[in-house]
Formats: sequence, C-alpha cells, structure tokens
Amino acid sequence: MTPRTPVRTATRIATADGQAVTVTSHSAAVTDWATRYFGSWWNAAPAEPPISGALVSADVDPDAYEDMAADGDLSQGATEADYAGSPMLHTRHADGSVTAVQSGERLAYRWSPSLRRLRIVGNDETAVATAAARLAREIVRGMLLVEGWQILHASAVTRDDGATLLTLGGKGAGKTTTAFLLARAGWRLLANDRVFVRPEQGYVRVLPWPSAAACGFGLLDALGLFEPVADRLRAGELMHPTQDQRVTDALLAGRREPLWRANGKEMKPQFFPDQLDTWLGMTLATEGRAAGLLFPQITPGGEPRLLDEPRRLGEADFFTAGTEDRYPDVFGLLPMTGGSAGLADRLAALPHQALALGHDTSANATLLEKTADALLD
Repeated sequence: MTPRTPVRTATRIATADGQAVTVTSHSAAVTDWATRYFGSWWNAAPAEPPISGALVSADVDPDAYEDMAADGDLSQGATEADYAGSPMLHTRHADGSVTAVQSGERLAYRWSPSLRRLRIVGNDETAVATAAARLAREIVRGMLLVEGWQILHASAVTRDDGATLLTLGGKGAGKTTTAFLLARAGWRLLANDRVFVRPEQGYVRVLPWPSAAACGFGLLDALGLFEPVADRLRAGELMHPTQDQRVTDALLAGRREPLWRANGKEMKPQFFPDQLDTWLGMTLATEGRAAGLLFPQITPGGEPRLLDEPRRLGEADFFTAGTEDRYPDVFGLLPMTGGSAGLADRLAALPHQALALGHDTSANATLLEKTADALLD
C-alpha cells in the first residue's frame, strides 16, 4: 500500500492593514502555534489552497535539516550572528537566496526572495513552530517598514476610545511595570517593549508587535499573580518555551526570589500573548492612536513621584539596523530605507511626563493611574 502523503495545514497571518504571510506545515501544531501567537494582536485564520503571497513552509524533517546544514557555502566564509539568543551561521548565494543554520537549536532555513518563500526544517516540533512564528513576523515587519512604519522601543496601553499611552525608556526603566499596572487597572495592553508607529493625517497610529512577554518574579508576586501562575503550571499547563527551566522549577517550588544569569540579566517567566489575558487578566488591544508619553525610571527604595526632567526621543528609542539587538536582518527581509524623519518630533509634541517608580506596587499603580488620566484630559 502506498503511504499517504501528510496533509499540509496553513494559517494566514495579517495585520489590520492587510500585510500578510502564510505559514504551512505537515504538522498542525506548527500552524496552530502561529494562530495562537498572532491571533490576539493581529489576525490569524486557516488558509486554503491556492496560497499566494509570502510563505513560510516549516516542517519537522531531520533528514532535510542535515542536508541544509551540510551546505558547502556554510563551511566556507559563512557569517555568524546571534539570532534570538542563539548562534546562527548564514550565507548569501549568487542567486540572492540565503541559507542559515542554528545547530544548537537543530534548525535550518532557506530564504528564496524571488519566490518570497522561507523554508524552515528542524528536529523538534516546538523549535520549528517557534522559528516559523518568529520569521513570519519578520516578513510582515519588512512589509510594514516599506510602508513607512517604524518600531518604537516602548510598551503601550490603550483606552477604550483608542487613545494610547506609550511608555519609553532603556532596559530596566520600568516599561513593562508601567504597562502591566495600567493594564490591570482597566487599560488595554497594546504592546510590551516594541510597537509599530506611523504618522497618519493628524495623528500617529500604533500597531502591536506580537510577542511573548516577560514578567519578573517581583512584579508577578506584587500583582498577586505568582500563585495563580504556579497553580496552572502544577496543573500541567505550559508557558512559552523561551522560559528557562530554572524559572519553571522556581515557580513550581514556590520560590519568589529573582534568578540571574551569569551576565547579570534576570531570568523571568515568559507568557504567550493569549496568556496575558487568560492568565494575567489583561485585556489586549489591536491598534490605537498615540496620545501621550510616559518616561518611567525605577528608583529602589524611593517614593513614586513625578519628575520635572526633560526627556527627548533619540535613536535608542527606535529599533533600526543599527540598534536591533535580537533579530538582525540575516535574510534581507527589511528595506534599506529609514522611516519618517519627523516621527520623533510628532511624538515629542504629545503630552508627556517623567516619573520615578519604587517597589511599592500599590503606590506605583496609584501614581500611574492619576498621571495617565491627567495626561489625556
């Protein structure tokens, strides 16, 4: 008897403006992952043949992985980059296609720009599904940048009327704390750490950057969410796979003390986008219009208070080829041109406030709610 050919499943991912990519796989788990990852903030739905446009074809196929990993060009002058926290070797061929391998993840990639097709193969279903979602987002990112969008290093919350507060600052400034506290107070969470922005006629439009979200043990505990999250884990539910096993073990054991890597970076619980709603009780938003800016800074031991300090937007507030530190453009998916030169000035003209946050979560929340309401009055 001739073996049956596995049926390919497909999920079409699209932004509110229609930029789209389709993820296909012989494994329904891969396309279901894409639906889960993008459905809360963008649009994700099953797709039927014929499939047109940009495509990510992702399969668990150890033999295909070995074949692609053995590409001779990868052993002769390939470039190494750190991609999403894992070393990646990549090389560009004469026809413009790109082959890349992450041997630690047992993943191989081939991008064919003329076909707008990315092939991903690997040994592990979760690793393949994660990579497919990540690169599907990068393909859509390229489409959005071509149409004038930029990526702001910010978290964002939105009122029911669409008015959006953008929270800016460097690593550890309190962007996630600010967004999560306001989201728990009734605002809608639009984005955590990255957000798409573009000047429109008379305003700046905001779209989410779908991603997993990290929340430190201290904030999780202060929000009263440590035990509910731990209970879900004990019941067999799973968190995002980028979460370090040591974090999972600490949650299961009820240990609330922060965990640190050797480089001084905190290891945090990692949540799927839908878990922000179902686990953490934060309603999500799908777009908004920028109405104000917050510039928090964490001052351990200090009292939450407003700061009379000028703060301008700079290059570090935008993710560009020069500032991108997690997803370098190894496949050539992003345009070479920059975004609107006047965007920073448009944002700087909005009502804005700098403030200091301490470690008293209740006091922080009270100050943030009052400040947010005052900015948008």
